[in-house]
Amino acid sequence: MSTERPLHFVTLLGSLRHGSYNAAIARALPELAPAGVTLSPLGSVGDFPLYDADVQAEGFPAPVLAMADQIRAADGVIVVTPEYNYSIPGGLKNAIDWLSRVSPPPFAGKPLAIQTASPGALGGARAQYHLRQTCVFLDALVLNKPEVMVGQVASKVDAETLTLTDASTREFIAGQLKVFAEFARRAARPAA
Repeated sequence: MSTERPLHFVTLLGSLRHGSYNAAIARALPELAPAGVTLSPLGSVGDFPLYDADVQAEGFPAPVLAMADQIRAADGVIVVTPEYNYSIPGGLKNAIDWLSRVSPPPFAGKPLAIQTASPGALGGARAQYHLRQTCVFLDALVLNKPEVMVGQVASKVDAETLTLTDASTREFIAGQLKVFAEFARRAARPAA
């Protein structure tokens, strides 16, 4: 039995599509998490208006503030996203633009893991690397390895139930979650 304190992670989904493969992966995470780790989804990035400094000047939209509070309260964030046009989806980028302007910054010093999935062979690799660049500005603590890039995801998700069924993919993601929990615990420890 572990003596480590429990951890709570939140998942940020970059897709809006009802039948999203990435949503299927995000829904599988709680059952793949190691003992002592719970996960819950954040709100939809589709609830954010397009970023506009004039709107911000009138006050942050409630969904932005609610998500920022959830991120701050969490021990870590897992971003699960598809790749659009060799980069991250516009809705996810818009949400990040909003969240980056909230004070105190919710992502600063926050452990963050990235998972991408794509029907193509590369599994969203280009989106993942663009997101990593954005995370530099956010001052997030991004887990470097293992990288989860699920290629040919359509063959790994049941089309009717929208559940992640591929055993090796589930095992690999579970391995990343275990490493991420260790990473988040190290990040929370005071420096010696």
